[in-house]
Amino acid sequence: MVFAEWSPEVAIGPADPGPRPRVERVCLVIGQLGLGGAEKQLALLAAGLHRRGVEVTVVVLRSSGPREDILREAGVPLINLGLPSALPLYWKSPLVLALALGRLWRTLLRLRPQVVHAYLLHSYLLTPPMARLARVPVCVAGRRSLGDFKAGMPVALACERVATRMTDLLIANANAVADEVVRGEGVARDRIRVVYNGLAASAFEPALPAELSSALPVVVCVANLNAAKGHRYLIAAATRLRERGLACTLALVGAGPEEDRLRHQADLAFLDVRFLGARTDVAALLARADVVVLPSLSEGMSNALMEAMAAGRPIVATNVGGTAELIEGRGILVPPADADALAAALERVLRNPADALLRAEAAREWSRRHLQLDSMVDRHLAIYSELLEARCAG
Repeated sequence: MVFAEWSPEVAIGPADPGPRPRVERVCLVIGQLGLGGAEKQLALLAAGLHRRGVEVTVVVLRSSGPREDILREAGVPLINLGLPSALPLYWKSPLVLALALGRLWRTLLRLRPQVVHAYLLHSYLLTPPMARLARVPVCVAGRRSLGDFKAGMPVALACERVATRMTDLLIANANAVADEVVRGEGVARDRIRVVYNGLAASAFEPALPAELSSALPVVVCVANLNAAKGHRYLIAAATRLRERGLACTLALVGAGPEEDRLRHQADLAFLDVRFLGARTDVAALLARADVVVLPSLSEGMSNALMEAMAAGRPIVATNVGGTAELIEGRGILVPPADADALAAALERVLRNPADALLRAEAAREWSRRHLQLDSMVDRHLAIYSELLEARCAG
């Protein structure tokens, strides 16, 4: 099966209106439905497909979560397979692996989807072989981040190569992600499509600023508190800013294993850092921000940055993954793991708010043109139809 090379018009423009087989039944598979960006995009896609008359079902391998609300409100059915939450068990215990495969296979047999689309590592390793056994016509797998996290996982990498050979197409959410799949996994470029994440209409609507009391400029970072998000460099940058007479309040939105270490770092530097935990009122927190920062060391296509763009907030971010595709010329990019560069960029924004707001408005307008939810849903539906047509013709 050969597909056209990606171009911006193909990836984020309107769907091909030509006649194709109607996609009637789609199954989306994911490990869990927490507050991550991939989980949100799956829920938005499921709701959008449902609105277009597609019989869509979401299958969750391990545990549900806050994103379930989007599905419930849209009337999308969710099936939880109730598998163990300890991820290493899948690869260390043949019994648990057999349980996972068996439950997924029986579910696909019962649902009889025309298309199954697996999100994130564990689901796209388990789903393709079971989809083939269940005679699902089309199997698609997502790639939504750079592959750094797979280092030191030889079994998973070997399984990934086998699963990819059973997959009709990979859908990446950024050109940078697609390029790394080509380099790191050896997948031909014509077996990958790029579809940017989509933003719900509410992301473009004005929000009342959150109640966050501070006389200082407020710097908001929306990211889970893990090492790959680079919060330690943000705290170091804020320390440098204070030494230059430009103290600020850091509002860290997210939870994770780095929290204790980051609290200790902030206390030693005598900084005003608010650890806000996992939040669902991100729009209000963005509205309160003088600047939004993402100091990631690795990134795919950040939902947090997209939402900041739609909200018209000034942005500083590290030049990793698909971030430059979003904000180059519309925000300030700095090298990763460089606290000095991050401090300089934040100082530039805070001391020149008028210039920063011009870039923020450009980012907002770009997001309106390229990150609409309907375009993302239509693009997926067009890809599913194209693959189904090719399968029927074969």
